[in-house]
Amino acid sequence: MTRTFCAALLAAACFVAPAAAQQPAQRQVDSLAAELRALRARLDSLRLELARLARRQAADTARAPGDEDLAALRAAAAAAVGRDTIQTADTAEARRFVGRERSQSQLNPEISVTGNLHAAMQTEGAQRDNFELHEVEFSFQAALDPYSHTKIFAGVHEDGIEVEEGYFYYTGLPARLRLDLGAFRQQLGELNRWHLHAVPETEYPLVLTTFAGEEGLAGVGASLYRAFGGLGTHELYAQVTAGSNEALFDAGNRPAYLLHVNNFWQLSRSTYMQIGATGVYGTNPDTALKTTLGGVDFRFTWRPPAQALYRDWTLRGEVYGLKKERAGTGDTRLGGYVGSTYRLGQRWIAGVRYDYVETPEGPNEITRQIVPTLTWWQSEWVFLRAEFTRRLTPVGADRNRLLVQAIWAIGPHKHETY
Repeated sequence: MTRTFCAALLAAACFVAPAAAQQPAQRQVDSLAAELRALRARLDSLRLELARLARRQAADTARAPGDEDLAALRAAAAAAVGRDTIQTADTAEARRFVGRERSQSQLNPEISVTGNLHAAMQTEGAQRDNFELHEVEFSFQAALDPYSHTKIFAGVHEDGIEVEEGYFYYTGLPARLRLDLGAFRQQLGELNRWHLHAVPETEYPLVLTTFAGEEGLAGVGASLYRAFGGLGTHELYAQVTAGSNEALFDAGNRPAYLLHVNNFWQLSRSTYMQIGATGVYGTNPDTALKTTLGGVDFRFTWRPPAQALYRDWTLRGEVYGLKKERAGTGDTRLGGYVGSTYRLGQRWIAGVRYDYVETPEGPNEITRQIVPTLTWWQSEWVFLRAEFTRRLTPVGADRNRLLVQAIWAIGPHKHETY
């Protein structure tokens, strides 16, 4: 009996032990299955949401906004402005209040300064005035309002301060005109308009200083400018100024008129050509003078785009005919120049200019001049130039001069041409 009871107890233990061992494993399987079903449900929800967003985007793209949509947007904007909003961190960051009293510097003009120093040595006679601070030029530029701008250039010399240019101009006028009012350098050829520190040599061409005075042609008055297209780019200048130039009009006070036409063509990706024509007319009844000046200017430039910093070549020239009639009599005198510059590298530029000019009045005497130069750009702010001048004059000793020029500039308009 005892053996029978022990056998029964052992059989029951063998049956219960495997079932008890299988219960924890089954619970893990059930838990993983439940999590899998939850993930599938979330994936189905994401797919439905992406499909709904895609349908909405397609509908918004296909449907152009109509009047009802614009009205709804305006109404929503008006309602948003009219009701109080809760300021969050994002809106606080986006909303910035600017005190105008801290922005007074925005009213200041753009100021630039250019210095021009000469160190010269004559090959004959006593050495005098070897060093000269030829000019310190101050430039002021600013927008006056949305319709007009101003430029003022004042030069400081040993003799004092001179306002070289001071004018304001309108852009965006009807017929795409530009109107300049004030004192300005006039569009006589190409180089007369440039400031002296931007000319390829240390001085203006001899024909300009002989016919129009040491500083070239400038006046107080009005200038109209218009650009045209079609078979190139074309520019037209019409200027009326007080005829106060001493060399051309004997420092008169009658109006003087200038008309300049400029034509520009891009011949290829690397070559450009420019041809212009200028006419000037003015009178001075006090000296019975009637002056007519006509000229042609040209420029050819080769500048390969892939090597523009290291190679370019420019050939330019101007030819003028001047007739000053006094009491109805007067002769026509000629003058001109031809010059070339070649960029040897990123910093070095070699150039040469030949000048020819006849005396404006009186006996016809001819002056010739050749000016080779070598310029080294230290940086975009500073350049140095060595220049030799060989001038052949009909009266007096010829001129042989070696000159070193230093140009430096500060401000936003460094070495601006004009």
